[in-house]
Amino acid sequence: MAEVVSVVDANLEAAKNLASLLGGISYYESLTNAIKKEDFDAVFITTPTFTHHPLTVEAAEAGKHIFCEKPMALTLKEADEMISVARRNNVKLQIGFMRRFDPEFRKAKSLIDEGVIGKPVLVKSVGRGPGLPPRWALDPRTGLGMVAEVNSHDFDTLRWFMNDEFKMIYADAAALLRPDVAEEFPDFHDIVAVIARFQKGGFGIIDGGCPVNYAYDARVEVLGTEGLIAIGEIQGTSLLICHKDQKIVTEPFHSWRDRFKEAYIAEAESFIKSIIEDREPEVTGEDGRKALEATLAAIKSIKDRKPVELPIE
Repeated sequence: MAEVVSVVDANLEAAKNLASLLGGISYYESLTNAIKKEDFDAVFITTPTFTHHPLTVEAAEAGKHIFCEKPMALTLKEADEMISVARRNNVKLQIGFMRRFDPEFRKAKSLIDEGVIGKPVLVKSVGRGPGLPPRWALDPRTGLGMVAEVNSHDFDTLRWFMNDEFKMIYADAAALLRPDVAEEFPDFHDIVAVIARFQKGGFGIIDGGCPVNYAYDARVEVLGTEGLIAIGEIQGTSLLICHKDQKIVTEPFHSWRDRFKEAYIAEAESFIKSIIEDREPEVTGEDGRKALEATLAAIKSIKDRKPVELPIE
């Protein structure tokens, strides 16, 4: 059993509106004020990436368990400090990789672990978003760009399904959909292709794009020595409309909220249960750090135009 105690948003009016929608609970414009005035056990940090580290440290030092959205942080140093402060204060730290809680993804993981397709040798993950990431994500001072904000999920998916650690990453990217944005942010990219090599010899491929405009698109293929598992589709409904001009139309997933609605609920429930049952979260700070390391390796590879060996400094 859990209940929402308070809403925190730097935009106080937004916090007030959500608090009213949730039943007239309290609201604040800073976590500091909420900690001072309210009694609660945990926080859900769903703020811009550059705020994850300071908010996690503040919450942990106050003895609050933490659910933090991906990407975990801007640097590995920040990620390490987040893990360390959570351990030091004996609080849970879970990172928001919702794919791990989607029924289809969980079933696929179970089948892979059972050996149904033999040994995984290649995981291909598609991660494409319909709209442009927020401005702070494009600014190198506050964000890591599309490869982090969109494709962090794909890096985690590769590692999770392969059950192995990254050895090498090669990536290339360009601004092909919105070249105008690159005029202000020279490192901006909206199309990315990643090839990953794992320590035990397997491969991973990430196909990323944002904004692609047509839909929210998250699909995965896992090739094994004895078969293939394919997860996800663009089509968001079984409804088909057939026109007299011989065109067939269906509805795609318009956003990540639609595609992973069940998964977001399940990951929140899992986090709460980890607190109640005093167990390790299903997605740990270390998992978040591994995905961040791969993301940073990809960003370095894009800039240097050559493969990057892991672990990185």
